[in-house]
Amino acid sequence: MSKDYYKILGINRNASDDDIKKAYRKMALKYHPDKNKSPNAEEIFKEAAEAYEVLSDKKKRQIYDQYGEDGLKGGGGSGVPGSFSYEFHGDPRATFAQFFGSANPFDDFFEAGFGNSGSHFDDDSFPFFGGGMFKRSGSKSKQQEQDPAIEYELFVSLEEIYTGCVKKMRINKKVLLPDGSTKREDKILTIDVKPGWKAGTKVTFPKEGDENVNRIPADIIFIIKDKPHSVFKREGSDVKYTAHISLKDALCGCSVNIPTITKEIVTLHFTNEIITPQTLRRLPARGLPFPKEPSRTGDLLVNFDIQFPLQISDQVKNVLRNILPVEQ
Repeated sequence: MSKDYYKILGINRNASDDDIKKAYRKMALKYHPDKNKSPNAEEIFKEAAEAYEVLSDKKKRQIYDQYGEDGLKGGGGSGVPGSFSYEFHGDPRATFAQFFGSANPFDDFFEAGFGNSGSHFDDDSFPFFGGGMFKRSGSKSKQQEQDPAIEYELFVSLEEIYTGCVKKMRINKKVLLPDGSTKREDKILTIDVKPGWKAGTKVTFPKEGDENVNRIPADIIFIIKDKPHSVFKREGSDVKYTAHISLKDALCGCSVNIPTITKEIVTLHFTNEIITPQTLRRLPARGLPFPKEPSRTGDLLVNFDIQFPLQISDQVKNVLRNILPVEQ
C-alpha cells in the first residue's frame, strides 16, 4: 500500500512549508526512540523523517502529489518522469540531526529536570526545540551550535553495488588539543556499502568534522553515486543493456550474445521473429540486489539499436520494393 505522507504527519494536502516543519518537529520529538520506548515509536519516527524529506522538498512534493509514491520512487505509471527516482536513505537520525542542528537536542531539556527517559509527552505539551521556545534553566551560555554537515559524493561501480564492498575514505580534520590549540590529522572512515544500495543513499559519520571551541563538529555525510558504466545503465534494481544489430539481422534472424553483471554471457536466439526498435527482452534475476532484500535481484533489460545502412544502390531499392510487404 502506498504511503500517505500527509496522513503520516497529520496535515492536509495544502499545508504550508511552516505547517510541514511544525508537524515533523512535533512528531520527531514525540517518537524519538531514545525517549519514547513504545514498540512502534522507531517505525513512526522513521516514517515521519521520510514524509518530511519528501514534503519539504518542492520537486519531490510536486511529483508525489501528481503521481503518488510509486511515481516518486520510479515505480512507473502514466506520465511519470523517467529521469527522477527517490529512495529514502534509511537514516531518520540523520534527518533529525539536520533539522535540529544536533543529533540530540534532549540533553538540555532533561538536564534541566523536565522529565526522564521513560516520560511520555502528548502533542500539546511536548516542547519545541530549535525554535527558541525553550531555554535551559539557570544556563549562563547558549547551547552549542553544530557546524553545517559536510557532504561528499562516493562513486561506486555497478559491480561493487552487486556484491557490496568496503570503501575506506581518508579525511583531514582539525583536532582540538587539551591546551586549546589545534592540529590537523588524517582519519580513515570505513563505509560498508551494502549490496543493492541505490544512488542517493547517505552514510553519516556524526561529529567527524573540524573541532572548534564552543561549537559541535559537523557531521560528515557520504552520498552514494553510480559510477558511469561502459556497458550497462541502472534503472532501480534493474540494469539495462542495448544490443547493436544490423538491419539484416533484425529482419532475417540472428543470435545475440548478452553480457551480464556477473561476466556470464547469455545468448538470445531470434529465428522466426523480426527485431524492432520496440523489442524488449527481460532476463529475470540478472540485475542488482534489492537494497532491503538482497537475496532477490532485479532483471536485465535488453533493448535493441538497429543499425541502418547509410546508403543502398538503386538495384537493391528495386528488389526491396518488390519483396517487402506494403503497409496498409
